Amino acid sequence: MITISIQEAQSRLSDLIHNLSPGDELVITENNQPVARLSRSEPKTQWPRKAGSAKGRPHWMAPDFDAPLEDFKEYME
Repeated sequence: MITISIQEAQSRLSDLIHNLSPGDELVITENNQPVARLSRSEPKTQWPRKAGSAKGRPHWMAPDFDAPLEDFKEYME
């Protein structure tokens, strides 16, 4: 666990945040007393996207998907 004064944390906050690894903690102190704890959260995990990964899955599309909209009827004439 890293400990740093509040004055130093104010001047280097962006660097401190970006240098933290997930699970690391940084304690910010004022007058040698802990006042805050900063930690980096775990990154969100997503499924890797791959071209063609939805192949074979059922897709639904309205039968009138490509029909002209009523709102634009006057422009189509």
